[in-house]
Amino acid sequence: MRDPVLVTGAAGFIGSALVASLRASGREVVGVDLVPPSDPDFECVVGDLQDPALVEAAFARPPGAVFHLAARTSVLRSIEDPQGVYGVNVAATQLLLEASRRAGVGAFVLASTNAVVGNSTDGPNGGRIDERTPLRPLTPYGATKAAGEMLCSAYAGAYGMAASAVRLTNIYGPGMGGKDTFVIRLLRAAASGAPATIYGDGRQERDYLYVDDCVAGLRLACDRAWSGPLTLGTEVSTSVLELCRLAGEAVGAPIGEAEVPAPDGEMRAVRVDTSQARSLGFVARVALPEGLRRTWEALRSQLSS
Repeated sequence: MRDPVLVTGAAGFIGSALVASLRASGREVVGVDLVPPSDPDFECVVGDLQDPALVEAAFARPPGAVFHLAARTSVLRSIEDPQGVYGVNVAATQLLLEASRRAGVGAFVLASTNAVVGNSTDGPNGGRIDERTPLRPLTPYGATKAAGEMLCSAYAGAYGMAASAVRLTNIYGPGMGGKDTFVIRLLRAAASGAPATIYGDGRQERDYLYVDDCVAGLRLACDRAWSGPLTLGTEVSTSVLELCRLAGEAVGAPIGEAEVPAPDGEMRAVRVDTSQARSLGFVARVALPEGLRRTWEALRSQLSS
């Protein structure tokens, strides 16, 4: 029997999709999260990853691979509470890497973000973010993820561990009903008939990656025992205003807009180059209009209640 796969953040949006994918392919999963998952059919250790005793319990059976998805991911909340985001995103990552080293884990995959590079639209490579883009985070959230990447690099260099930092763009899809991202705020606005809040002029650009494609990329990094950063995305950047239009098409009704000032630390544009991931076999299969349609169909009853 193969060793189990450890997934932190297993009850979250991406984590639950990853767990479902792993289990569907026959892998045994041990999850870790602050709350128990809705699926009771796999083992889950419940508690805070900053607690060394909890990490020890999670590694009671040494896993063959670790996917570290647990994190504080809100940019705005990281600005309000930088110390709190440091503890979850940096200190817990180091505890997991050390436990993985001691357990002889074959592959460690950190869910990172393109927020580690800050604004790069005027840089080399046509302003596109790739693995060579210098790290210049603009917020505590981006800085803590950059610190996590450096810890992965250190463990790969010092101990020969396959440790990858998969830089995700904006992930969306079924299962995100409990999130507070712009896509879900748009769909909530559509369900209620209220206008959607738009920060600034609405011309900010983001790359939106469907959750199934995200899971496939995470698993690819693990299966290839990749070390170092790896950029995932669609290579298609969409403005906030265009996303509003596409979301309106997905739900069958236009969505109103209410503009408010943009917050500090917001990236003006995210444009990614996924050449490295594509060379490993990554393909972003679900285009944004189709992904929005699937997301609305999955969540419409929940959002309308």
